[in-house]
Amino acid sequence: MVYFSMNEDDLIRIMKYPFNMIASDAGIIEFNSGMPHPRGYGTNARVLSRYVREKQIISWEEAIRRMTSLPAQKFNLKDRGLLREGMAADIVIFDPATIADQATFEKPHQYTTGIKYVLVNGSITIENEKHTGSRAGVVLKGPGSAN
Repeated sequence: MVYFSMNEDDLIRIMKYPFNMIASDAGIIEFNSGMPHPRGYGTNARVLSRYVREKQIISWEEAIRRMTSLPAQKFNLKDRGLLREGMAADIVIFDPATIADQATFEKPHQYTTGIKYVLVNGSITIENEKHTGSRAGVVLKGPGSAN
């Protein structure tokens, strides 16, 4: 089920608050299986295209901070969230002019456009908008993890 409990004005007001983090609560999605919420494919791209590029609600730098270093800091992930020596090399290279979410409620299995490269733990995972087959991701556990 999909519920619509917020409107655009609410979202814009919340987005102006400097300490909210941008992420999705979507679960793991199997491509072309079921009817997931579109945010499972395009949350960050939607923020960058609609609320940064089009509406100019927040800056590029602020949006990226809320997607990277702010969550890493909040969840105490010491080697994530910044481009710095000794940190995990998780890097997304995108075109600010073309990044956009494509998923809709009618056709949710649509990949974001405008993401040129993705490196996960230093391994090229997306190259020229195509998956390389690399699966270098790892489960991240914060300090409260039982194991």
